[in-house]
Amino acid sequence: MARMKWARPRWGVVALLLAGTALPAVAQDRTDDNAVTQAEDAFGFSVGRESLGIYTAGSTRGFSPTAAGNVRIDGLYFDSVFNLSSIVNDSSSIKVGLSAQGYPFAAPSGIVDLSLRRPASRAGASIVINGDSYGAFGIEVDGSLPLSRTLSLGYGVTGNRTAFPDGTDNWNHGQGLILRWRPAPGVEVVPFWTLNNDYNDEAGPFYIPGGKFLPPQPPRHQYDGPGWADFRYTATNHGVLASVAASPTWLFRAGAFRSVFDSQAGYSNLLVNLQPDGTADRQIIADPRTTNVSLSGEFRVTHSIVDGPRLHVFHLSVRERDARREFGGSDQVDLGLTRIGTPEDSPKPNFVFGALSQDHVRQETIGLAYDGRWKNVGEISFGASRADYRKTTSLPGVTPIVSRAQPWLYNGTAAIYASPNLSLYAGYARGLEESGVAPPNAANRNQPLPAIITEQKDAGFRWVVTGNIKLVAGVFDLRRPYFGLDAANSFTQVGTTHSRGAEFSLSGSVTKRLNVVAGGVFLKPRVERDAGVPGVIGSRPVGLPAHLLNLNVNWQTPMLKGLSLDAVMFHRGTVAATTDNLVTLPPRFPINLGGRYRFKLATHDATFRVLLGNIFDDRGFGTAGPGIYAANSGRYLSSYLAVDI
Repeated sequence: MARMKWARPRWGVVALLLAGTALPAVAQDRTDDNAVTQAEDAFGFSVGRESLGIYTAGSTRGFSPTAAGNVRIDGLYFDSVFNLSSIVNDSSSIKVGLSAQGYPFAAPSGIVDLSLRRPASRAGASIVINGDSYGAFGIEVDGSLPLSRTLSLGYGVTGNRTAFPDGTDNWNHGQGLILRWRPAPGVEVVPFWTLNNDYNDEAGPFYIPGGKFLPPQPPRHQYDGPGWADFRYTATNHGVLASVAASPTWLFRAGAFRSVFDSQAGYSNLLVNLQPDGTADRQIIADPRTTNVSLSGEFRVTHSIVDGPRLHVFHLSVRERDARREFGGSDQVDLGLTRIGTPEDSPKPNFVFGALSQDHVRQETIGLAYDGRWKNVGEISFGASRADYRKTTSLPGVTPIVSRAQPWLYNGTAAIYASPNLSLYAGYARGLEESGVAPPNAANRNQPLPAIITEQKDAGFRWVVTGNIKLVAGVFDLRRPYFGLDAANSFTQVGTTHSRGAEFSLSGSVTKRLNVVAGGVFLKPRVERDAGVPGVIGSRPVGLPAHLLNLNVNWQTPMLKGLSLDAVMFHRGTVAATTDNLVTLPPRFPINLGGRYRFKLATHDATFRVLLGNIFDDRGFGTAGPGIYAANSGRYLSSYLAVDI
């Protein structure tokens, strides 16, 4: 058989696609936003105000990629302390299993990949007006303005009154700017800046029962805490992305980012020793002004080599992080006996704050990765990195505590094309990840937790059922340290979580009018208790459900052009709610029904979207930590109008 020969320029384009640089400008056409028709799989995807999937940025395979530090902007490392605004963030997707195949430096807890909303080369704007049955309303304006043949400006402003199911509300506004400069072929520079302000945001209640039972259901949409317990914060994200394609086989990319969360005022509204009749002791914890700042970025060199039907892509990466977090110094007041639903009108006390503590993390990671693809045969990828991690914790009156680690981190995946429609894969990853902070009911509340080593094995397949329908399924085995409340009520490591599971995604167009995105994950997590840890430690980790199932359908109706109907069904299994496993949350099955109508408003494209969420009013509670609960939303109605001009 004659050896296949593919033209080198074509392989160069493929290499750049693999490196993540095929990033066209995104016009401000918000009327096109539809997660069901745009999602590639059911693992997690969001665009504009639409989202779907079994995983989110805060929960993937039972853990949080965001807390772990596994967020990327267009594939480059970003240490986020506040979510990137939709003004500059076009979409986000969760990368796990086969969806992360060929992704350099894969992480055990999954990766959240954010895609910047690049300004278009033509002038235009979109206006989105929204509201819901809780009393929320707002407006968002996004636009693009070409400044020259090589330079375009993107801009956006938002203003909202947001209302929440627990009766709290806030006022917030945001602004953002993004530039796209292409001074020469193969060269692109994209700086961006966003600012978000939130104020008059009451501290919603957390319920802490005085026994092994769930809280009674609170009145819907009624805030009964003190009016003076208001959050206020300012958050900014800004940075720059740059790429230079020096030749068809050499690519240089860099990203540098600064993420800031400035909390001017913060409170926790706790109903402790809560009884079945709704009586409790109300405690308010006030926090002094604290700031969380992180500088992060990555420089990456990518080189591709063509070898007949084979493509070899090599990556050299340097990632940096310098993060500072303030915590502690809080004061507490006991407002006495109360009952759920009873208004609280106590005057604001004079809080006396203590000295702040600080965590300072510096981390440098240098790594090499390889991605190889053989046409009609398969692909293989692996990477190895050396992390230099240093954390300094400064507590009042105590000599700073310094911890260091220099672990080797590595990952590898392999896929075989068993047929034109079937691929089999297997992978392994070892990572250094953060663990978040202690929950509000812990003795060490808000204290940053130590960095941990995590490991993951997974395997599965991808089957193109038809030209439009794709099935991805796999199994995984994930290990990481487990944190819980010990006998002293401190949130600390008490064991190791060994989480085994299976997941699947089915997505595509069943017909020209019907799109389906369905997925599920079945978990069997177990806690392996550390020797010598006091207290009762249950075998199930807190907050991990037995299973999650998610079905999304979108049907373009034939009776009226531009009208589509959609539905979402989500089923969550039982969840361990306390470290000792003596309390569990029951299953939950909310169903959403909605529709959208695309039409012309004068000469402009417009979409009107309406959604009836949780139609059967399945409320219940979610966990905010071991033994601490927050009420879920009930039935609600929301809508928005998007217009492209």
